[in-house]
Amino acid sequence: MSPRGGYEDFAGFDLNSLIARPLYFGLLVNVVIPAALLLGCSWIATHKIVENQLGDSANLTFFVFCGIALVQAGLALWWRQRRLDGPMIRSDDTFSQDLSDGLARASRPIFVLISSISIWGYAYFLLTGRFREGAALALFSFLVFQVVRPRAGAVRKLIKRQQDYVRSGMFLK
Repeated sequence: MSPRGGYEDFAGFDLNSLIARPLYFGLLVNVVIPAALLLGCSWIATHKIVENQLGDSANLTFFVFCGIALVQAGLALWWRQRRLDGPMIRSDDTFSQDLSDGLARASRPIFVLISSISIWGYAYFLLTGRFREGAALALFSFLVFQVVRPRAGAVRKLIKRQQDYVRSGMFLK
């Protein structure tokens, strides 16, 4: 632990600041906005404004939405690995800033994809009026975010990989 109570600096990098920027965006997109939408859905559910529009096919629709959500979760895991594999550094002189920008740039579309999982829950709720099932899909979105979000160990590996790219002369074009 560093004297400030966070992670130790790794190779001269403040891991907290590298993680913070994409993490705050992810928290906004995957926690704050979905929670606000769930609050709205809860209000609608308590006032019984929405009725089941799908009838008997509501359960099948739920399972279809769950399947789509699982595919999106797998895609998010694959895409995270793919986006963080290549060089992110433009110049050895701007290594730290390029790394911070690259991590944030790589994380944003992945977090938006994860957030879109919760949209299936809201759509299901609006089609059926079933709040619990809709909330379950939103919760699944949050759990996928917890798996994909940047962590200190992953950022350490990312720093080492980017340093190796710079040593071998591979830069972002």
